[in-house]
Amino acid sequence: MALLDVNDLHIGLQTHRGPAEAVRGISFSLERGETLGIVGESGCGKSITVMALMGLLPNTARVTGSIRFDGQELVGLPEKALCGIRGNRIGMVFQEPMTALNPVHTIARQVGEPLRLHRGLSKAEARKEVLALLDRVGIPDATSRLDAYPHQFSGGQRQRIGIAMALACGPDLLIADEPTTALDVTIQKQILDLIQDLVKERGMGLILISHDLGVIANNVQRMLVMYGGSVVESGPTASVFAAKAHPYTQGLFAARPVLGAPRGGRLATIRGSVPELVDLPAGCPFAGRCSFTEDYCHTTPVPPTQLPGDHAVRCLRLDAVAAAAAEGATA
Repeated sequence: MALLDVNDLHIGLQTHRGPAEAVRGISFSLERGETLGIVGESGCGKSITVMALMGLLPNTARVTGSIRFDGQELVGLPEKALCGIRGNRIGMVFQEPMTALNPVHTIARQVGEPLRLHRGLSKAEARKEVLALLDRVGIPDATSRLDAYPHQFSGGQRQRIGIAMALACGPDLLIADEPTTALDVTIQKQILDLIQDLVKERGMGLILISHDLGVIANNVQRMLVMYGGSVVESGPTASVFAAKAHPYTQGLFAARPVLGAPRGGRLATIRGSVPELVDLPAGCPFAGRCSFTEDYCHTTPVPPTQLPGDHAVRCLRLDAVAAAAAEGATA
């Protein structure tokens, strides 16, 4: 049995322009000890998908489909039951280290809270565990900093504290939502190395969300490419990077800066912009921005096409896309 099994998940939100579908029938699974990356532009549905796993969606959100965690259905689960899972068996490192911590509580209190809530530790016992956690995530001189406040730490240290909080109860699944946002390159590598070490050490499943294709390439075994609330391409990371079968995936890769490119040159871009949720076409969500778009792409549902190596892609014009890619490779 998979640790996490998401099947045909739909999430509807109420917007100022009326109801809109933010996540449109996505499915994926995660085994114990496995690492999964989710990549895509802002607004594609990455964060709201993992918020659904945590039970942190707005009260007005409509959720259908299935989210099974270790065999237990989470969709429709009462809040009290979700509180027993959230922060205990599922930990989350939030996107922004500068605002993820409460500015009016000490680090000892914040990191120790899940230990007291879920494991019933006394204040002294929790404090001892917090010290061990801060040492493990690399906070220098942790003993003297237990009673410090978030503003007394750097951005990288705050992110480490967030990781310590997420790991406090030894979760089975760790979700890291853009864990290196606003950090410099050196600190980014340290944080990612720390997460990888902890996942291996504790045998957790990991879901890593990132805009950075390099981060995904070096840190996860499998990946999902999301656009418009849909998974447009998925599979083992090496297979997706090698094949890049969907036009959107190709566009993301083409837009990366290339080391050694001439100064003053323009980066490749994906034409247009991400449409609002209420404006997404009924068929392929990328229709209109895609250079291979035909009229039927806007209206025809797109089933997954299985490629070799457990690699799947949702595109109605795969033959044309593949022919263009082959022509470009031989040009």
